[in-house]
Amino acid sequence: MFTLTRITSIEELHSLLDNSRQKPLLLFKHSTRCPISSGAYREVEAYLNDNPNEEVTYGLIYVVEDRNVSNEAAERLNVKHASPQVILVKDGQSQWNTSHSAITSEALRGILN
Repeated sequence: MFTLTRITSIEELHSLLDNSRQKPLLLFKHSTRCPISSGAYREVEAYLNDNPNEEVTYGLIYVVEDRNVSNEAAERLNVKHASPQVILVKDGQSQWNTSHSAITSEALRGILN
């Protein structure tokens, strides 16, 4: 089973973004205060529990608790902030993103597999 690795510092974020040159990164930006984000979190977990792509790193940013990391991700990837939001990163660049109710296990399977 794959899990989301929580990113709590800008240094950790930069390291994962740099590593996306070798292995794609899926970032999930999650608000612990939002019911829509809770639903998206369940969808991401459903994807991770059902044969996820093993060639992808899965990262989690709590947008309230680690706002500076969330803001850095938005700025560095040039992706307007949303919450919840998933961003697929390859070669240090955003390749795809979606947010809110569009975050489904089926959407993740379609873009990652």
